[in-house]
Amino acid sequence: MLKDQMVLGIIDALSAVTSFGIMVVDKEGKVFFINEIFAEITKINKAENIGKDFKEVFTENKILNIFMPSKISNDNYHLFDNRIFKPEDISLFSGNEIIGKLFMFVDVTEVKEVESELREVTAYKKMLEAVLESDNEGIVIVDKEAKILMLNRTYSDFLNVNPEEAVGKHVVDVIENTRMHQVILNGQTEIGKLQQIGKHNSVVNRLPIKINNEVVAGVGKIWFKDLSEVEALLNQLHTLEDELAYYKEELRKTLNGRYTLESIKGNSALTTKMKNTIQQAAASNTTVLITGESGTGKELVAHAIHNLSRRRNQPFVRINCAAVPENILESELFGYVEGAFTGAQKGGKFGKFESANKGTVLLDEIGDMSYNMQAKLLRFLQEKEFDRLGDNKTRQVNVRIIGATNQDLQKKIKNKSFREDLYYRLQVMNIEVPSLRERKQDIPEIVKHFLEKFNIQFGRLIRQVDTEVLNILCAYNWPGNIRQLENVIERAYNVSEGDLITKEALPLYLQENIPANNSTRDNMVHLVQAREALEKKTIENALQQVADNRSQAARMLGITRTSLYQKLKKYGLA
Repeated sequence: MLKDQMVLGIIDALSAVTSFGIMVVDKEGKVFFINEIFAEITKINKAENIGKDFKEVFTENKILNIFMPSKISNDNYHLFDNRIFKPEDISLFSGNEIIGKLFMFVDVTEVKEVESELREVTAYKKMLEAVLESDNEGIVIVDKEAKILMLNRTYSDFLNVNPEEAVGKHVVDVIENTRMHQVILNGQTEIGKLQQIGKHNSVVNRLPIKINNEVVAGVGKIWFKDLSEVEALLNQLHTLEDELAYYKEELRKTLNGRYTLESIKGNSALTTKMKNTIQQAAASNTTVLITGESGTGKELVAHAIHNLSRRRNQPFVRINCAAVPENILESELFGYVEGAFTGAQKGGKFGKFESANKGTVLLDEIGDMSYNMQAKLLRFLQEKEFDRLGDNKTRQVNVRIIGATNQDLQKKIKNKSFREDLYYRLQVMNIEVPSLRERKQDIPEIVKHFLEKFNIQFGRLIRQVDTEVLNILCAYNWPGNIRQLENVIERAYNVSEGDLITKEALPLYLQENIPANNSTRDNMVHLVQAREALEKKTIENALQQVADNRSQAARMLGITRTSLYQKLKKYGLA
């Protein structure tokens, strides 16, 4: 019956209007019909295989295995030439008798692609929903008709509504005082707007979603549920600003000079003169040479100059010329490029002069600098330019140089160990720091300063020094100057009990330095009074010179206006 031309014509017409691969076999398993698509998929010759046994045609072909009854299922798909096909078989009947079978390869490529895209869209939708639900801020999404597509749990809890019931409703029916429908209409973004929702003044954002410049949806977000949250955030910001200001100041202290003119204690004639010179040096931009015995506070003077100058907010960099070996000092000052010497840091390194650009460099112990290095420093001071070690590129920086030494440079010039031209280049201004034995009347104030410092440092409270101790300290000559005095006070502080430092807390060499006779002791007892009388007289003279202008008097005396007012009150001059 299958050979009937009418049946053949029907099958042929069917295969012509479909994209299926079709093969028909009779009940003996002989190939009766193969269309072009089936032949192309299976890579067989159509004409040569008509009438042959089905199993004979596909003996060497996987097609036979595909069409085994156990392999035909809903999830049985096969890839041929980048197209996806699903095998199907249909039994052909004549009455109740099977007269053959129709085998088909159904091209489901487009269907599977749609299924794949649908799975991806579903996955993205679930991921988006998860993201929106995990957000601690309320979010609503509306379509171009301002109907709610999604309302996350945070927003629905805030509104006290069921999110599933809200979906599909117009946004104005769910959210009080909303403007989402207006944003959809005008396409304008609204950021940080106030919206009354129940008892809350909320801060919200509203954003239109556009595709090809057409609004297709909108997103609303509660930024702050209530203004109290804004206030709390502002308080946090103020706290952070305070912390930032603190750390900036700490960083400034680290990078810049740590000490100011107020750090220099004492009002003796020599100290006052030195403070005046410091102020003059700070007002200029010239090089300064600070001289004085070891321990007198030369570095403190350099810091004071820097912090009084216009460079106060720029780096203050110190280098001890005596502590750095000669072969390293040049690279420390001028820097070096990569490969300049064995062990050179990868990428090179800035020198002190570059690190202190626009600031101040203190060359401490400059009297110990080698003669060869002095020549290189002189060139820098004259030309304001230098070369990094290992590089021939000339660089320029803007730094102020301050030198400090405890050596007699005139003597070193005579014995040819210090360059005379460098000396005069450095000593445009000279500040001689007096020894402590030359300004003993400053000792009581210096001791008081150290006590205050150690009270903070060690968390104790020692209020004063016994008069006998003060007399001993003022009678001693202090070869180690202020550094030695500080060490003595720190030792006495740590071994003292109670709130008074007594003679027993002093080192033995000072205890043995007790003034020899009563008249000397009596004179020393009244040293504090003598110092205060001198201070009072100095303030009176300063006020007279500036016609009682207290701001000018404070500058002349090298103290703050607050300190001046305190002293005026103390001496009855207010």
